Amino acid sequence: MFEFLSTNPAISLLKEDHDRVQAMFDEFEKAISRPAKNKIVRAALSELKIHAAIEEELFYPAVRGVAGKEIMNEADEEHHVAKLLIAELDTMDGSESHFDAKFLVLAENVRHHIKEEENEMLPKVKRANVNFDALAEKMQRRKARLLENGVAPKGEERMVKASRGKGDSPAQAARRKRPKLSKGRKR
Repeated sequence: MFEFLSTNPAISLLKEDHDRVQAMFDEFEKAISRPAKNKIVRAALSELKIHAAIEEELFYPAVRGVAGKEIMNEADEEHHVAKLLIAELDTMDGSESHFDAKFLVLAENVRHHIKEEENEMLPKVKRANVNFDALAEKMQRRKARLLENGVAPKGEERMVKASRGKGDSPAQAARRKRPKLSKGRKR
């Protein structure tokens, strides 16, 4: 259907990442043991951090003008939401009551993002006046550096660290910090 997804070298790299992380989401959903789930989550988080960095630093700037403002703005916001969830999961050890739920929400959001990217954005960018071979080489080099050195903390990670109270999720912290209502008023 979308032959350019496999013949365009830069898009092929992104598609391979998409396929790999979606397979991890599927693995997590089938996993039973806590150690297996934790291992999958750590691998997926690493993969997603590197993928997001490559898209944001190299791919998105190269195709932004062709893909369209609305599509690109939505992609940016989807990345932001995913990075918040990733940062929260990074602070967790897997024993928390919301750990699995948080990872499943991340998976759902990322699957949605991938679907939109592959069905809406990528078909448009094939028209971009971009040397996709050179872009793919840059993306591969950047990915290799990120694999070696890791991804530097982003604003989302700093936000999550600042909001953490007793090691629980922001949703749990909000419930814990509810103001008391005066007598006679029900929640």
